[in-house]
Amino acid sequence: MLIVSQILGGLGVAVGIALAPMLAVEVSGSEALSGLAPTASVAGTALLSLPLAALMASRGRRPGLVLAYLIGALGGGLVVLATTLSSFPLLLLGMAAFGAGSSANLQARFAAADLVGPDRRGRAISTVVWASTIGSVLGPNISAPASRLFRGTPVPEAAGPYLCSAVVFLVAGLVVALALRPDPLLTARALAPEGTSGTGKRSLRAGVEAVRESPMARLALVTITVSHTAMVSIMVMTPVDLGHHGADLQLIGLVISGHIAGMYAFSPLMGRLADRFGRLTVIGLAVGLLSCAALLAGTAGPRHGQTAAGLFVLGLGWSAGMIAGSALLTDAVPQAARAAVQGLSDLTMNAAAGIGGAVAGVIVAQWGYGPLNAVGAALVLPVAALALRRSLRPGAVGG
Repeated sequence: MLIVSQILGGLGVAVGIALAPMLAVEVSGSEALSGLAPTASVAGTALLSLPLAALMASRGRRPGLVLAYLIGALGGGLVVLATTLSSFPLLLLGMAAFGAGSSANLQARFAAADLVGPDRRGRAISTVVWASTIGSVLGPNISAPASRLFRGTPVPEAAGPYLCSAVVFLVAGLVVALALRPDPLLTARALAPEGTSGTGKRSLRAGVEAVRESPMARLALVTITVSHTAMVSIMVMTPVDLGHHGADLQLIGLVISGHIAGMYAFSPLMGRLADRFGRLTVIGLAVGLLSCAALLAGTAGPRHGQTAAGLFVLGLGWSAGMIAGSALLTDAVPQAARAAVQGLSDLTMNAAAGIGGAVAGVIVAQWGYGPLNAVGAALVLPVAALALRRSLRPGAVGG
């Protein structure tokens, strides 16, 4: 059922992903603010990570995932209302709530790891991530048809896809509520050896302490955060840059679809590589792919094919970093603290990506898309240094 909900959730999130920057320009009238709509969505994902993690820690995965999808559906409705009223603050609020759909999709990858051992953890996480492929690739390409569905109705065409997303989120929440049984997190705790699944290690403070005590957990957290921030910062401004070079909505949708295919379609391969060759090896692969992506996209200019190639590789780099980092993070902390650490991970990566998306709009407005990619490439350098340092230590876990 996690796979079904991931397909639906991926579709709901991706339908609006290609339109968010342009919708912000339409409502605000300022290109400099174009990065704030997707940034608000990422910020909403970050802010919701901790309360959702706390709910899951106390009551299991199912209530948290259902609540996240319901909030995402509410956000989609607010986006439609904001566009109708031409209210930019309301648009940002709606996008923040819409980000709850991403929270559900992100937390589902950890749910997949609740009941498997370390030797299969990378593949379990990657299978759920892969399930997003269908909806996530299809989503940007149906944005234009979804807009036309509302032609001649009170719903603005530009915001129509968000209403479709709201419906999809409601269906995904219903699937989880009815079919995710037994709850994987509660089952994992019940099966854990006596004394290892205690109830006192589920707060944010416990998550911070668990990460502080484990060098590998710190590396995993940095990897997840940097991979996500670099990807989001470059991805959210790509539609704007393509528009500057004459691309229409259909072409932009194809480019974003290729990017999302890179994120999700090859995740089983990344999971197998992480299990077979070690987490650190795949983290190194992520660094190389993200750097290559920034070079390709940042030097593309009007060559739309090169931009598409860069965004595809950017997706691959995100996949490698997210899957290897998530597996390493789960490996590196005790079972009792995992829910707290996973919530901390989603908070950190989405808060950083939210800041990155906001700054990305300013960088592109002031200096251009090429310099933005250069900054994105520079972000991955600390990951490379930390991974190299850990891999050179004898007996490094995850290597």
